[in-house]
Amino acid sequence: MAQNRRVNPKTFFGELKRRNVYKVAIAYGVVAWLLIQIASQVFPFFEIPNWAVRFVVLAIIIGFPIALILAWAFEVTPEGVKRTEAADAADERSRGVVWIYVIAIGAALSVSLFILGRYTAQREASSEVGGRERMAVNQSIQQSVSEKSLAVLPFANLSGNPENAYFAAGIQDEIITRLAKVGQLKVVSCLSTQRFKSSPDDLPSIAKQLGVANVLQGSVQRTADEVRVNVQLVKAETDTHLWADTFDRKLTDVFQIESDISKTIAEKLQAKLTGSEERAISGKPTTDVEAHQLYLKGRYLWNRRTGDNLKRALGYFQQAAEKDPNYALAYTGIADSCALIPVYGAGTPEEYYPRAKAAAQKAVELDDALGEAHTSLANVFFVT
Repeated sequence: MAQNRRVNPKTFFGELKRRNVYKVAIAYGVVAWLLIQIASQVFPFFEIPNWAVRFVVLAIIIGFPIALILAWAFEVTPEGVKRTEAADAADERSRGVVWIYVIAIGAALSVSLFILGRYTAQREASSEVGGRERMAVNQSIQQSVSEKSLAVLPFANLSGNPENAYFAAGIQDEIITRLAKVGQLKVVSCLSTQRFKSSPDDLPSIAKQLGVANVLQGSVQRTADEVRVNVQLVKAETDTHLWADTFDRKLTDVFQIESDISKTIAEKLQAKLTGSEERAISGKPTTDVEAHQLYLKGRYLWNRRTGDNLKRALGYFQQAAEKDPNYALAYTGIADSCALIPVYGAGTPEEYYPRAKAAAQKAVELDDALGEAHTSLANVFFVT
């Protein structure tokens, strides 16, 4: 007949094991960790306040010693829950495999939730960092775009005659050249803008591609010896007009139109002109209207580079130089064409490079302050 057992301090730990207190402690810890994972990861999803998570953790801590006391005092037997002394008397013990299942399942669920939580947190952190980086890049790009930057889109030819396309392109090119002489302005080259339409559908996107804050759009209409130029300066980000005007002049006043447009743009973009810059954008490279027309035709073909176009361009430049022997830009055109014709397989270096060098040197002699002349001469030295 079983007698009540008195706990011997020397065998206390053995008694804890016999009464499954260790198993209950381990199972409680695993299940507690599972509940904490559920509270910390699932509660926020359902917008349950944070105090509820803290309450779950506090309840688990308080419940731990209670669970150990119950494990000491009671035994789960096939006949139900009994006091440990009664179970000992009836020689009834709980099955250890049950505790193993509890611990294994709880541990598996806890580890799964822990890994899921870390993965989700890492994804959110990466997303947040990526968002901050993208925002920083966008801000950097916006800050790097100067408010005094400008792109001049191709001018529309409204003359009703496709053959006058060269004239509209020439006005655009010469306005870019004049604006580029202003030190405080950043002006995109004609080659960068020629692939766009004169009136694109998405102006902010075009400006972003070109890295500018402002865009100049325009159109040219020529009839006999009259010319009309419409221009509008647009702040790309907001697609709002900073300035717009129409110029109706004689063909002989085309240089004055270009100068007035350039000065007004510099003023609207708050770019201060030095004395030399103002003289440069007010310059009149030739007084011969026909020589100027020939030069514009040459540049129009030169910009559409093929061997045939370069030879035709050379012919126009030579005619312009014959019309006005002091027209320095005509000689830069000759030099630029002769330097490229061998590159495009339309002639030999022996034939064209000496002509290119002579024309570039002539342009520098006629106007030593002309940037295009020095550029042409440098290009000749580069290719030869």
